[in-house]
Amino acid sequence: MRVAIALLLGTSLALSACGKGTSQDAVTPTSTSGVDAARIIAAKPAEWLSTGRTYDEQRFSPLSAINQNTVGKLGLAWSADMDTNRGQEATPLFIDGTLYVSTAWSMVKAYDARSGKLLWSYDPQVPRETLVKACCDAVNRGVAAWGDKIFVGTLDGRLIAIDRKSGKPVWSKVTLDQTKNYTITGAPRVVNGMVVIGNGGAEFGARGYVAAYDADTGTEKWKFYTVPAQPGTEKEADYLKKAAATWYGEWWKQGGGGTVWDAMAYDPELDLLYIGVGNGSPWNQAYRSEGKGDNLYLSSIVAVHAKTGEYAWHYQTTPGDSWDFTATQHIMLADMEIGGQKKKVLMQAPKNGFFYVLDRTNGKLLSAKNFVPVNWASGIDMTTGRPIENPEARYYKTGKPFIGSPGATGAHSWHPMAFDPKSRTVFIPANLAAFPYIPEKGWKANRLGFNVGVDIAAAAMPADKAVRDAAMKATTGALIAWDPVTQKEKWRVSYKGPWNGGLLATGGDLVFQGTATGDFNAYATKDGRKLWSFPAQTGIVAAPISYELDGAQYVAVMAGWGGVWALAPGILSDKSGPSRNISRLLVFKLDGKGTLPAPPPHNAMPLDPPPSTASAADIAAGAKHFGRYCSTCHGDSAIGGSIVPDLRRSAALNDKGTWQMIVHDGALKDNGMVSFASIFSPKEIEDIRAYVIHRANEDKTLESKPNAR
Repeated sequence: MRVAIALLLGTSLALSACGKGTSQDAVTPTSTSGVDAARIIAAKPAEWLSTGRTYDEQRFSPLSAINQNTVGKLGLAWSADMDTNRGQEATPLFIDGTLYVSTAWSMVKAYDARSGKLLWSYDPQVPRETLVKACCDAVNRGVAAWGDKIFVGTLDGRLIAIDRKSGKPVWSKVTLDQTKNYTITGAPRVVNGMVVIGNGGAEFGARGYVAAYDADTGTEKWKFYTVPAQPGTEKEADYLKKAAATWYGEWWKQGGGGTVWDAMAYDPELDLLYIGVGNGSPWNQAYRSEGKGDNLYLSSIVAVHAKTGEYAWHYQTTPGDSWDFTATQHIMLADMEIGGQKKKVLMQAPKNGFFYVLDRTNGKLLSAKNFVPVNWASGIDMTTGRPIENPEARYYKTGKPFIGSPGATGAHSWHPMAFDPKSRTVFIPANLAAFPYIPEKGWKANRLGFNVGVDIAAAAMPADKAVRDAAMKATTGALIAWDPVTQKEKWRVSYKGPWNGGLLATGGDLVFQGTATGDFNAYATKDGRKLWSFPAQTGIVAAPISYELDGAQYVAVMAGWGGVWALAPGILSDKSGPSRNISRLLVFKLDGKGTLPAPPPHNAMPLDPPPSTASAADIAAGAKHFGRYCSTCHGDSAIGGSIVPDLRRSAALNDKGTWQMIVHDGALKDNGMVSFASIFSPKEIEDIRAYVIHRANEDKTLESKPNAR
C-alpha cells in the first residue's frame, strides 16, 4: 500500500542573502548569427540559446511585457502538431527568429518563430525496438546549439550534428556500446567548442559516464566515468581509485549504474562543468555491493574541469543509494550573499527530498533542508554532510518492506526548476508519492527487464477499493516556491497529482507551468496566485521558454503527456484525471487569437476479458514475471496508462496464439514490443496472459460496484 509518510523537519542553517545572476552577466556577445560561448553567457533577453537559457541553467527570462497586468490578454499565437504520440519533454531553443525543438523518438524540427511554419524536420530513424532499453518512454529533453549547428542525442546512443539552416546531418557519432542497454534522453550542452552528453540505463546494467566531442568533427575529446571498472582491467585515474575503495563484491558485473542522463551546468569563469549522477545498478545495494559502502560516485554532484574532463570535486547526496534517489535532477548556479559573504553557489533538489546549497568552487555543503516530507532520513548532518538515516530504510538489511517517502519517482524528478533572481526564489515542481521497497529474494540479473533487485510484483496494487483510495489520496503534487538562503517554503500551489511540468520564471513577475491535468498556467511570483490558464487538452511535462521577436514577447511550451508516470504507476497514472497524449508545440503572445481543434473523444475500451480459468500457481507465476518485465511499460497491476495499450482491454487476451506471436515472436517489435523469447518459455508467456486475464476480471468486478475504482 502506497501512503505518504510525514516526518519531522530537519534543522536549517540560518542564512541571509541577496540573490542575483552569476558573474557570467558581464561578458559581451561576439556573434550575432553563430552561437558561441560569449553569446550564451551574455544572452540577450530576447534569446533562448541553451536548454537553461544560459550556462547557469536558471531558466529565468528577463522579458517583462507579459506581466501581472497584461497576462490576462495572453492568447495562442500558433501551434504545431507533432508526428509522435509519446511524451514530449523538450525545452525549445530560440535562435535568430527560429524555434528548434526535439520530440519523442529524438526527432528535431525547426519552425519560423513568428508564424509557426515548419522550416525543416529531421528524423534520425531510431529503431523502435530500442524502446525496450529505455526505462521511461521514448522521450528527448532538447537540443544544443553551437556555431551553425544543432546537436541532438538519440535514444539509441548517437550524437548528431545538424546544419541549423538546412536541417541536414553534418556528422553522427555513436557514443555508447549499442549492444548494451544504454539510451540517451537528455539535452546536450556545449562548452569550449565541445558537445557534452551522458546517457541512461542504470536500471538495465549500465556503467555511467559523460563524454565530450568536438563540435566541428564529432571526435571524442574526453570521457569521465562515474563508477570504477573491474579492478585490474583499466588504467584508472585517482578519483576512480578512490571510488573503488567504496565498492564491494563484483559490482562491475551489473555495470554499477551512475548514469548521467540529464542535469548539467557550467561556470565559464571557473571552467567547471557540474554533472548530476544517477542511481545504482541494481537499486538494492545487497546485490550491487554486498550491502555496504558509499558506492562513489552514485547519486552525486560532480564537478569536472571542462577542458580536460578531469575530476575537481564531488558531493554525494545519497551515499549507498538503494532507493533510486538520483542526483540527476536540475542543477542551477547563482551568486548569493550568505552569512554576510558573497558565495558562488550550486543548487539542487534531487529525488531524495532535500534541497542542497553548495559552494560550487569546492563542493562544500552550505545548507540542506527537506522541501517535502521525508522518512528515509531525519536530516543532513552539517558536520559530515551525510544524511541521518532511518535504519528501517535499508530494507535489504531488515528484510522488511519499507514504504519510502519520497519514493522512486522522487520528490523532484527531471522536470526543470526555475530561479527568480529578483525575489531570490527557486520554484520546484514537486511530487508527493511514496513507494514500497520490498527486497527481492534470490534476484538474478537478466538481459531484459528492470534489474533493480526490488520485488515489484509483491508491491503491486491490490484490487481493493480501500487500499486504492488511500493510495490515491496520499499521492499528490505541488509547485513549491523555496527560499534557498533561509531554506524555507514561501508558498505552494497544491495539485491533484504528481508529474506536473517544468518551470519558467520571467521578469514580468510570473511563473509559468503546465500540469498533468492539461492546463498551462501563469502564477504570481510573490504569492502563487493563478493569474491565467489555458486548456492544452493534454498533460504538459516539459518546461516553457520565453523569447522576443519584432518587439513582441512570446511564451512557448511543448505539450504531450508521457514519461514514466504515464506508464508505470498503474491506477496512480491518472491521479490528475484521465489523460491522453496530444503532442503539440504551443506558442503564446499578448492578444493571440489562435485556437486548438476540438480534442478527440476520450473513450476507453471496455473491460471484457475472457474468464479466468488458470490455476492460482500459474497466475502467481505470471504476476512475478509481469512485475519485473512488463509493468514498467504496461503499468503496475497491469493497469495501463494512456501512452501504451492497456493489456486488460487487449483483444489479444482472447487468443493464446496471438499473445504468443506478440510476446514470444516479437510481432510488434516495430512498435517497441520486442521478442521476450530469450527470457520466457511459451509456458511462462501463457502464465503472464493468465495473470492479465485474472487482473482484468478482478477490476471488472470492482468497477461493477457503486463508486468503485
